[in-house]
Amino acid sequence: MQEVYDKIESFEKPTIAMVNGLALGGGCELAMSCEIASKNAKLGLPELNLAIIPGAGGTKRLARLIGKGKAMEWILSGKIVLPEEAYQFGLVSEVAELDELLTKTKEWAGSILAKGPLAVRLAKLSVNLGYETDMKTGLAIEKLSQAVLFDSDDKTEGTRAFLEKREPSFV
Repeated sequence: MQEVYDKIESFEKPTIAMVNGLALGGGCELAMSCEIASKNAKLGLPELNLAIIPGAGGTKRLARLIGKGKAMEWILSGKIVLPEEAYQFGLVSEVAELDELLTKTKEWAGSILAKGPLAVRLAKLSVNLGYETDMKTGLAIEKLSQAVLFDSDDKTEGTRAFLEKREPSFV
């Protein structure tokens, strides 16, 4: 499952998990591989209750998302986390009421889709790869991504649309 979740996390387009209900163990690890919005959810890595550990990247991803100390606490205790606490520590990006969950997720997706697709792809790549490396390498990845974008049709259209005070039309 590590390879599958790695592919989801590194997929060139944003992935949004809309969590409603239980996302425990592998379900929580899957949600960590995506940019997520949730409500009415309970998240956690309770594998230690079964005398096993999270094995699909959860130990690494959770520590990266919420910090080593809090990840250690949640994993060792098998804690089930409510949406508000998950949001407070950065495990979820937004908390919505159940009847607004689909609308909020579509709004979030729409705001991403309105951006230049190449910029979205390279921003995601720069954040993900940059986080995994030292500062100098991460900044080099960012600089190279920016250089690619400055010569792109998306940048030309985005700038033109801004100057003309209209919505951009990306191909």
